[in-house]
Amino acid sequence: MSVLVVGLSHRSAPVAVLERAAVTGDGLAKLLNEVHDHAHVGEAAIVSTCNRVEVYAVVDKFHGGVSGISELLSLHSGIPLDDLSRYLYVHYEDRAIQHAFSVACGLDSMVVGEGQILGQIRQAFRLAQDHGTLGRELHDVLQQALRVGKRAHHETGIDKAGASLVSVGLEVAAAHLGPLDRVRALVMGAGSMSALAVATLSRAGAREIVVANRTFERAERLAGSVPTPARAVRLSEVDAELAAADLVVSCIGAGGLMISADRLVAQGVGADGRRRFFLDLALPHDIDRAVRRLPEVAMAGLDDLRTAQEAAEAIGPEAIEAVRRIVCDEVAVFLGAARAAAVAPTVVALRSKAAEVVEAELNRLTGRLPDLDDRARKEITHTVRRVVDKLLHAPTVRVKELALSPGGDTYADALRELFDLDPKAPEVVAAADMSPPLGDMSPPVGDMSPPVGGVDGGPGESRGAEL
Repeated sequence: MSVLVVGLSHRSAPVAVLERAAVTGDGLAKLLNEVHDHAHVGEAAIVSTCNRVEVYAVVDKFHGGVSGISELLSLHSGIPLDDLSRYLYVHYEDRAIQHAFSVACGLDSMVVGEGQILGQIRQAFRLAQDHGTLGRELHDVLQQALRVGKRAHHETGIDKAGASLVSVGLEVAAAHLGPLDRVRALVMGAGSMSALAVATLSRAGAREIVVANRTFERAERLAGSVPTPARAVRLSEVDAELAAADLVVSCIGAGGLMISADRLVAQGVGADGRRRFFLDLALPHDIDRAVRRLPEVAMAGLDDLRTAQEAAEAIGPEAIEAVRRIVCDEVAVFLGAARAAAVAPTVVALRSKAAEVVEAELNRLTGRLPDLDDRARKEITHTVRRVVDKLLHAPTVRVKELALSPGGDTYADALRELFDLDPKAPEVVAAADMSPPLGDMSPPVGDMSPPVGGVDGGPGESRGAEL
């Protein structure tokens, strides 16, 4: 079984495609279970954000796994498979591990180094645990990815090199409105991105912040979380706030437009000569792009912020390079440990077989020499076991060393063949060595893939604030 990643992100697909491919709520759980139930998939997890949908799986066949997962993504998005395949990327085995670690570090994010992706990978981990789709192999990959991501942020400060997507968007807003220290802001939604927007606006000295949300209690909690004058309104009462606001940040992504140009015109927006800015951080979009045509009104969405981030990527090149080195080192260590672990059951099975042979021969000796005194018997037993241990020492040590190199598992196959081991013996040993059932994770401690049809055999290229 091998690790496979099939997905699409802001690096490989336009926002319009990502909107259609986005998977949330019950749909996400349904897709997760369908992937896990596929004939070629043994384990599965899905990282789904505004900017990416990635299926992580452990598969027994590369082409069968890629085909099955691609078809399910097509089915859930409603995008024909031939069209969707143009935007998909595929990473397999070592490349899949490298991609997972790069994503967790923020190297593959729209805003390089943003930290939200760690929480989103953690959510994917827990959802897979809750639905029983996570096994030993994928558990280790995702848990280590979280540790590597946290290490990268702690050691390099890459999170400072790449500000949050909210900050990038508000910088674009400030370019139109001027300093944000006197703006009246309306934030629509009360999730994590809305909370970031409220906190950032508060630090910028906004004159007033209004939080609108369907669940009024959540809006009240968010409004009460900052020292800036802030209040909550229900989403159904937002029209008057749209007219009064200088800056509107929308983070709802409910699947339909929340703000249309006609709605704003009805509230007098564009007719009073005031400058306004609309920041749409939702996927699917919340705000009609036609609002740009209103006088003195500007807006930016996720697709516009990509350009802003490309200009910002020059920030902190040393930090980014340091993270790349961390990823390479951690991938090498992880793969080496995984290869050694894969060989270990064969080594244990070999030693178990040797122990059985020794015991059988000692019992045979006892039957043939029943009058052998205890001292002689112990000396013979000790000598035979030492001889066997010495004979096995060199091949078992060598096979562990060779296992650290790519293709090292073939040496374990050779060992099984040479010593005529039961093919199922290593599997039995590995199963007996499995950890207890997976519990919840403690908080984690501590562009590199080819295009579709490249050496990874898959369909597109992945390269990097997830929402």
